[in-house]
Amino acid sequence: MTDALSRLLASRDWLMADGATGTNLFNMGLSSGDAPELWNTDQPDNIRALYRGAVEAGSDIFLTNTFGGNASRLKLHGAQGRVRELNRVGAALGREIADASGRTVVVAGSVGPTGEIMAPMGSLTHELAVEIFHEQAEGLKEGGADVLWVETISAPEEYKAAAEAAARANMPWCGTMSFDTAGRTMMGVTSADLATLVEKLPNPPIAFGANCGVGASDLMRTVLGFFAQGTERPVIAKGNAGIPKYKDGAIVYDGTPELMAEYAVLARDAGVRIIGGCCGTMPEHLRAMRAALESRPKGPRPTLDDISSRLGGFSSASDGTGEDAGSARRERRGRRG
Repeated sequence: MTDALSRLLASRDWLMADGATGTNLFNMGLSSGDAPELWNTDQPDNIRALYRGAVEAGSDIFLTNTFGGNASRLKLHGAQGRVRELNRVGAALGREIADASGRTVVVAGSVGPTGEIMAPMGSLTHELAVEIFHEQAEGLKEGGADVLWVETISAPEEYKAAAEAAARANMPWCGTMSFDTAGRTMMGVTSADLATLVEKLPNPPIAFGANCGVGASDLMRTVLGFFAQGTERPVIAKGNAGIPKYKDGAIVYDGTPELMAEYAVLARDAGVRIIGGCCGTMPEHLRAMRAALESRPKGPRPTLDDISSRLGGFSSASDGTGEDAGSARRERRGRRG
């Protein structure tokens, strides 16, 4: 138990992660379609401000600005030759902020999906996926990341490749999937599938869970699905701040700080050990979440009715694991972090 995240988990009932990366950077002037990772070298003070905002709001863990920092994604911007550099700098800026905080703050190296379809449905082989993830992992390791944070994954094959890459880099890791299609990931994985998958990996994650998706209610239903499988591994919940809406030419999230505070308390009471936000989650949401987690007494594990009454209704009738799961409409759509 030498890594910082494992030490914190051993000493605390819950840890608070950070919020959105993209939403915060768009508010700083990042243009839609641009690669956020390029700001690690081009706008380092903005990235420091991103990290500092999470730490000052009470986060124990924050993710680096490297979600799309793999060769496959950076190739879209002609930057596939800068993987090691951009990840190293993204992590080093995080290390600087964490070390100046005066407390233990975990720098989690964000590793998003490749954006490619894994074989046999697509052309991305397991071996190439491992190489892509490994290159990114080595850059994050060089920059001083404490742990790799694999997130927003849809395919079990890609999750397995990321796990192998973490082992190759000799880095501890965590891994979350995005359950956004009637309780399943875009590639059909259910909460039960992921809970089973992580225990079969040769190199299982420190913690696993769900991020992004549809809204806080749906994510909490997925979390209950993990616990229904009897998992004893720490669970992560990083839900969006409400539901995205198009307003005045931009995507905004309707979740208030009060809503996210309710979500954080429900997640803690459900047994989640690492609680954070995803898209739309700003420092003001994080401050409300931290205050609620520290001030409100722990309650019983919430039911589905508790979740829907406090966070809003679910976007689908099924979470993908029941007898009616096969009738759930399955969409195929991409998602960016």
